[in-house]
Amino acid sequence: MSRLPFTPFSWSRNSNVYEVNLRQYSPEGNFAGFAKALPRLKDMGVEVLWFMPITPIALKERKGTLGSYYASSDFYSTNPEYGTLEDFKALVEEAHQYGFKVIIDWVANHTGWDHTWTVSNPEYYKKNAAGHFFDSNGWDDVIDLDYSNSAMRSAMIKAMRFWVQQCNIDGFRCDMAMLVPLDFWVEARTILDREKPLFWLAECEEPHYHEAFDVTYTWEWMHKTSDFIKGHTDINGLENQLWKYNHQFPAGAMRLYFTSNHDENSWNGTEFEKYGPAHQALAVFSATWNGMPLIYSGQELPNKKRLKFFDRDPIEWTEQPEYHEFYRKLLRLRKEYNCLQAGSQDNYTFRVKTSANQHIFAFLRTSENDQVLVMLNLSPHDNVGFGFQDAAVDGSYEDVFDGGNFVFHPGYRYFQLDAWGYKVFALKR
Repeated sequence: MSRLPFTPFSWSRNSNVYEVNLRQYSPEGNFAGFAKALPRLKDMGVEVLWFMPITPIALKERKGTLGSYYASSDFYSTNPEYGTLEDFKALVEEAHQYGFKVIIDWVANHTGWDHTWTVSNPEYYKKNAAGHFFDSNGWDDVIDLDYSNSAMRSAMIKAMRFWVQQCNIDGFRCDMAMLVPLDFWVEARTILDREKPLFWLAECEEPHYHEAFDVTYTWEWMHKTSDFIKGHTDINGLENQLWKYNHQFPAGAMRLYFTSNHDENSWNGTEFEKYGPAHQALAVFSATWNGMPLIYSGQELPNKKRLKFFDRDPIEWTEQPEYHEFYRKLLRLRKEYNCLQAGSQDNYTFRVKTSANQHIFAFLRTSENDQVLVMLNLSPHDNVGFGFQDAAVDGSYEDVFDGGNFVFHPGYRYFQLDAWGYKVFALKR
């Protein structure tokens, strides 16, 4: 595929996504409790707020005391745990006043066992040989919808339109998008973008899904970095994964990079468990490589516990999150430098050769007007010295994290990084 059928918003290319876990975000665990964080998140540089599913949760086959966010019982109302529909409208309006975009998690592949459609329209669901509802993915608290039913497709789009019209949301994060036929997503976007141009994020890693979506996930990269930390691959394996992305996905496609999200945190461990002392270096990569960074609720704290998925388990906030300034510098850098735009066909992203390529992953993001140089020591070795063997590294660069300027001359230049260390330098032409 050589082109994108839908053109992403220009603002989105140097933007970011912040995933909101309402249940665990505040002591209140509701819309009003989260609203208190808007000024802080604005200061941190967050732009797109992705709310995990806010619809009511099914009672039948419910897991834990509160159930899975992804087992909806009604597409037209809010979970009473979070507040009323009017409460959500007020939150969206307040978020818009701060300049945020608001997207909601949309679960189109399945519903909970006692969703309203199971009574009003049982024909909307797949049935097994015995004529019963079922799920084909091993999730026993949900049941699959039938996308061969054109009436169900129309009803799904109607439900999505409700949230655009009634709450003025700005887009959707579509759960397990690859389980739903691509032609449905193309149809849904074509129709719903007439209501209001929307931002579309897909939880999938299928290149052709960019026929409908602005942004897709990078699960393979996250798993590859986890393998790297475990010693199951080397730095060349990381580079090969990025090369694969560059050659498989269409020009201009945007990818979402992350070190954590709700699934990873709850089921596989925090970024501290997965990456240990490498967690910040990989967060720097997520914010500066050719893509869009995702930050999960509490990463700026940083939250070091696995949040329960089916029960209340509030994040234990402090007055001033320790990593607030770390993320603030990264997110603001993305706004200030055109070279960091995701999927821009006018910019270039490439690894810079060093004399310690087995440990140092250095890369340049360049545009006509500016340049960002990122250096990551992806090793447990302290004081790794190296030189740049690329004439593109040339000029007086600003040190993004520590301040001051550093002059690089063409060719070989010696530098040093501690174990899992990072440096980010920015240059205006």
